[in-house]
Amino acid sequence: MSVPNEPLLLMNQVYRKVFPIVHRELYAWKQKALQIENEELKKQAVDSVTDKAFHCEGGGIMSLLALKGKRDAIEFIVAYQTISDYLDNLCDRSTSLDPEDFAALHQAMEDALTVGAVPGDYYRLREDREDQYLSGLVLRCQEVLSRIPHYPLIKDELLYLSRIYCELQIHKHVAEDEREERLQTWFEAHRSDFPEMEWFEFSACTGSTLGIFCLVSYSLRSDFKPEYAAAIRESYFPYIQGLHILLDYLIDQEEDREEGDLNFCFYYRNHEILFERMQHFINQADHHTKKLPHSRFHKLINRGLLGVYLSDDKVNKQKKVRKLARKMIRSSGSVSFFFYMNGRAYRNIMKMLPVNIYLKQERV
Repeated sequence: MSVPNEPLLLMNQVYRKVFPIVHRELYAWKQKALQIENEELKKQAVDSVTDKAFHCEGGGIMSLLALKGKRDAIEFIVAYQTISDYLDNLCDRSTSLDPEDFAALHQAMEDALTVGAVPGDYYRLREDREDQYLSGLVLRCQEVLSRIPHYPLIKDELLYLSRIYCELQIHKHVAEDEREERLQTWFEAHRSDFPEMEWFEFSACTGSTLGIFCLVSYSLRSDFKPEYAAAIRESYFPYIQGLHILLDYLIDQEEDREEGDLNFCFYYRNHEILFERMQHFINQADHHTKKLPHSRFHKLINRGLLGVYLSDDKVNKQKKVRKLARKMIRSSGSVSFFFYMNGRAYRNIMKMLPVNIYLKQERV
């Protein structure tokens, strides 16, 4: 068994050895979500695993780095990403605009990375409450981490990435007239530690869980070295994570404009500048993979992000985004085009076959 370093080999392992396990884990969490007594929390929990399953699929690809520990990696990735997606739903769909409430909820993400931490009362500042689903996700993450001999070597890096992610979620979900100022002030406090970029680009870099998944997957290997921990965090954050989230916001522009949601791509003066900055993030993401073992795999992740996001059906519904997507695919080479075509084919197959019936049924 080895880490795949070619597109065809990667996708073969993804479809055969990753997605089936991801789907089984998601199914199990959906059954637990359906047992939540509070109707609002049940709806948001079920919707998060139904509508955002592709987040767990994408994160699950990182498990291939774990080799024999792949199943443990997937178990952690699905649980942790489900916490992220569930809390995002609670903050996005909530009538609350209280940053203290958002901080209380997101304490779950730090607890999930702290073996031995007792789950807290994450809902203490809101009326809707439940006492098993979220704490169950937290404890599942801890359980996997407790089985990793190298956990002490990655703990600090995990918590750093988690805390900066949670800070973003708190700032971006407050009242609309407060969020930009909060995000800009937050950026200024960190600016000197990072390469030249705009405040909204920094925010995008903090909004991905890929670095956490990479750390956990690598730490499950018997040949993990102490120096890998910092190297992984520095390679994935900011640029690889930034590329991930900027692509996510790129394809969501029309939807976010209609809903009045924050979208970091709105802050670019025009699509020409947006394209230039996306190319910069792609180039920097590729450059930073050179510092890691299995650098070819990480470069495939970068190209896979391009293909997966730019092949989304949302792209074809937005003329300017469609034009930009084609330009980006053409400029990024044959591997990006391979993942782009693969992404389109996969989505078409998923529409025709009842593969995800377990996610589509029993909607609340």
